[in-house]
Amino acid sequence: MTSAFSVWLVIGLAFLLANLPFFNERILGVVPIKSGAKTWWLRLFELVLLYFLAGAVGKAIEHSQGQIHMQNWEFYVVTVSMFLTFAFPGFVYRYLVKRR
Repeated sequence: MTSAFSVWLVIGLAFLLANLPFFNERILGVVPIKSGAKTWWLRLFELVLLYFLAGAVGKAIEHSQGQIHMQNWEFYVVTVSMFLTFAFPGFVYRYLVKRR
């Protein structure tokens, strides 16, 4: 796996994981909810969990290609901002698009 492919893989995975809470009514896309609808705080909790999952996959890919580089707080601010930006289409679909 080339480094360019692994970068695009992690970016694509982050985009999919950021939108997952908004496009289904299951917890993490697997566990059905008895009440039928997720609340906003559950979607936010899923978003945080999926952010860490995307980060873990990225760190595992980085580890498989060599030594893991230590990151400062700026890296995490940028990745959280990027993850929230990736979640915007799902948020718009769930909360801003009018349904008939």
